Amino acid sequence: MRAALDRLYSLSLWLAGLCLVAIAVLVGLQVGARLLDSALRTLGLEQTGFIVPSLAEIGGFLLAAASFLALGASLKAGSHIRVTMLLALVGEARRRPMELFALGVSALASGYGTWYTAKLALDSWTFNEKSYGIVPVPLVIPQASLAIGLAILTIAILDELHETAVRGRPSFRSAEDAIAVGKEA
Repeated sequence: MRAALDRLYSLSLWLAGLCLVAIAVLVGLQVGARLLDSALRTLGLEQTGFIVPSLAEIGGFLLAAASFLALGASLKAGSHIRVTMLLALVGEARRRPMELFALGVSALASGYGTWYTAKLALDSWTFNEKSYGIVPVPLVIPQASLAIGLAILTIAILDELHETAVRGRPSFRSAEDAIAVGKEA
């Protein structure tokens, strides 16, 4: 089970990375076309007029997908920002129940967000909703990527809740401890 979960987190990071690469490629094409047109205009030649239609909208969808797809793996790596000042003041005996409570509430909130984001994506699919840009993107695509990212985050939180209940501390604590003493995890 551990190997399957680790593969899921790794896959979600790769998908997030591919979304960022897609943004870079699309923006690079647009910038390259503008530079080419500028050079052609300077030389008195006919411009290409090439544009990437709905670049801002599609880039926004890809950025949202990248952000949400990376959430679960970021939690497991200890990369999420957590306010640990209170936890640092209490001993290990009191820290464990506090972390269990925080992870439990987080799992409920993330599960709630997953459920309603998936419901929103299903509604968009049912009613064939599309974006208003030049390229009408079916809204189910970006909404489903958000729901998948939230589902992976919920799984990661439940994974950490299990780790904390069984082993006494979440797995991301080792990364936080290494950061606190100035070492890499």
